Amino acid sequence: MFNDQKNAVRESILPFVRWVPLSPNSLTIIGLLISAWAAYQFAKGDLLGGALLILFSGFFDMIDGAVARAKECMTSFGAVLDSVCDRYADAIIFVGIIYGTISGTITQTTLLSIPLWLWVAFAMIGSYLVSYVRSRAETAGASAMNVGIAERPERMMLLILGALTGYLGESILIIVVLTHITIVQRVIHAKKELA
Repeated sequence: MFNDQKNAVRESILPFVRWVPLSPNSLTIIGLLISAWAAYQFAKGDLLGGALLILFSGFFDMIDGAVARAKECMTSFGAVLDSVCDRYADAIIFVGIIYGTISGTITQTTLLSIPLWLWVAFAMIGSYLVSYVRSRAETAGASAMNVGIAERPERMMLLILGALTGYLGESILIIVVLTHITIVQRVIHAKKELA
């Protein structure tokens, strides 16, 4: 859903990112390090700091591809590194939230009588399976697998909104539901593509 907007923004900033002195891979790593910082803020119970750092990390996630295009240095390895760092970033942020809920620095500990840390674990599983289904289906020969209602930008926006508004638990629950719907959407799409 938001991937189209992300790509449109990347295209629109191409003329302005040529001056960036860092390589696309360096920008990817910086984005990952900022995500680790966000996880630390969540672990401390600083939801505002965590949310703002996810936004900041997203800026680097957006411009690394734009810089690669602008400098005409797109590589297969860069794409792999970007994907791996995105998975690390997702996991470390979720782990920071889990730590915050278990340690008590994040006050909401249950949602629908289920501990928040368990909901976060389900959100992490869903996030990984969304990416895995796409990768596995494309390896098998399916094309255009970026379908579904909860790709990475949507998940991060939900997390940011939940942290900023104080509804972190509810946003995690929405991520759980939407990621698993997305998994089903992608499996169905893969079945059609590979039939």
